[in-house]
Amino acid sequence: MNSFTTTLITRNEERNLPRALGSIRELADEVLVVDSGSRDRTVAIAREHGARVLERDWTDFSDQKNFAAAQAVHDWVFSLDADEELSPELAAELRAWKEQPATAVAYRMPRRARYLGRWIRHSGWYPDPKVRLYRRDRARFVGLLHEALEVVGPVGRFQGDLYHHTFATLAEHEAQIERYATLAARQLVASGHRHWLLPLLVSPPWMFLRTFFLKLGFLDGAAGWHIARLTARSSFLKYDTLRRWGRGQGPGDDAIARPR
Repeated sequence: MNSFTTTLITRNEERNLPRALGSIRELADEVLVVDSGSRDRTVAIAREHGARVLERDWTDFSDQKNFAAAQAVHDWVFSLDADEELSPELAAELRAWKEQPATAVAYRMPRRARYLGRWIRHSGWYPDPKVRLYRRDRARFVGLLHEALEVVGPVGRFQGDLYHHTFATLAEHEAQIERYATLAARQLVASGHRHWLLPLLVSPPWMFLRTFFLKLGFLDGAAGWHIARLTARSSFLKYDTLRRWGRGQGPGDDAIARPR
């Protein structure tokens, strides 16, 4: 039988956490929450659901998740975000997987987003495959912002969806892309990318056209329009931040390289 630890990193997630923990609680052999200074009931809710809670100052997404995996009791880890939950189909697959010999060192699953009160089926947001179940000695998270697992070895596949509860309002989405602009620019700098002029001119309109037309965002109705529009704005803010830094209107190289 395969045993696994479910890990979550949190900060002020009292609204989402009960749903996430409720979907995994009966399957996980351990639930571990790494919290970074929550001021709401996040920690209390985690403990009410039987989770082991560790406190750790925030560094970045990948580092927090790798730290959580290192503290797990089991070598198999399921990394779950607080705004996610297992669909019934995915839960059934995971239950069956526990009873069989593992055929891979990590497993990928489709993720379906709920946005502005509806499930998104296009716009480049689905199937949005994510590797979330893995052996911690064969994989680790990389990336400052859009973190992903880097796996050494074969990756299997689950068919059931991982549900992702994104933004209930446009204001929430707009606020996030404003917050993430600096992180996205820092990631560009970390990868050696410092040119901003051509990307600033070309990338935002291309991202809109790609999302709304090529990725069939128009089939998602008004939600698809907003996804395309804000995807374009996210691209603009990222390269505009790089432009301002290049003109001395932001942090220097040392500050850019430091996690916040």
